[in-house]
Amino acid sequence: MLVIFYLDKEVNERMLNKRSPSATAIRQKRVDSRESTPVRQLKKHEESNVIKKVVQCALLNGGIFLLSILLFEYGVLPSINKLFDLLFGTNSFMTRVVWYWIEYISLLLFRTAWVIPLFLLSKIINALWFQDIADSAYRYSRGRPVFFQSISKFLADSIFSVVIQFLFLFQATLSSYIPLHPVGYILALAQTCLLYSLYSFEYKWFNMGWELHKRLTFIEVNWPYFIGFGLPLAVVTQLSESWIISGCLFSILFPLFIISGNEANPVTGINHFSVHFFSPVVAVSNTLFSVTIGNPKRRVTRSSAETTRAQQQRLH
Repeated sequence: MLVIFYLDKEVNERMLNKRSPSATAIRQKRVDSRESTPVRQLKKHEESNVIKKVVQCALLNGGIFLLSILLFEYGVLPSINKLFDLLFGTNSFMTRVVWYWIEYISLLLFRTAWVIPLFLLSKIINALWFQDIADSAYRYSRGRPVFFQSISKFLADSIFSVVIQFLFLFQATLSSYIPLHPVGYILALAQTCLLYSLYSFEYKWFNMGWELHKRLTFIEVNWPYFIGFGLPLAVVTQLSESWIISGCLFSILFPLFIISGNEANPVTGINHFSVHFFSPVVAVSNTLFSVTIGNPKRRVTRSSAETTRAQQQRLH
């Protein structure tokens, strides 16, 4: 994770070295003749700024979002409660009832007017920042990404990946409700670790041109390594029972795991058996897509068969 301290410098030096002097001179002349925008601003816009994005993620999710929740729920509300007790007493039944409704309405207004909008906004901003960090880290260590052959293949892989991740998260949550407490907790924790590892490595594998089935198979075959990789992030996000606070902690630390996944070389070839953690959700996803979208080839075959049957009836 120490790569972030010299990643920007290396990427920017490579970008400058790739530019030829003639191209740079022509670009400078065009900028100076057509617009009044300084060349320094154009260069600054093209530079890699991973450290800036990591700090922005920490400030948005930790300094603004998480801190505001903690201050309101553990600072403002307890202070108002103590002031309310000093003014009206603590033993009165009416005091407890009135304070219950005041606390309930205050939390409802705070979460509706502040937490939910900021949570949705932060998700969109985080997704953009995470992608920028992943692309810069990939260019630093591996060069240009490998793009999919067609846009339809790219969209299909992305949509199916999102569905798989959502169903796998639901599967991990269901595992935690197994009556045997140690078994349920261990299964849920292991699947959460694998999911976080998939989140972290998927940026690199996607840029390498790996399709979804290859990404999932690689995790299932080398599952001990990926459980260990995602374990720190899984433990930290389970420290709080609030899913919003857990989401803030995840967003603060996840950029470091993106860079770690990009720089890591997974240990392979030492595991003698694979555990098909993703097989149930893949089967459910295939069923959902087959029911909702259907099989175009089957429809084409059926329509051609009906046409042939109609022609035979006309001949008879």
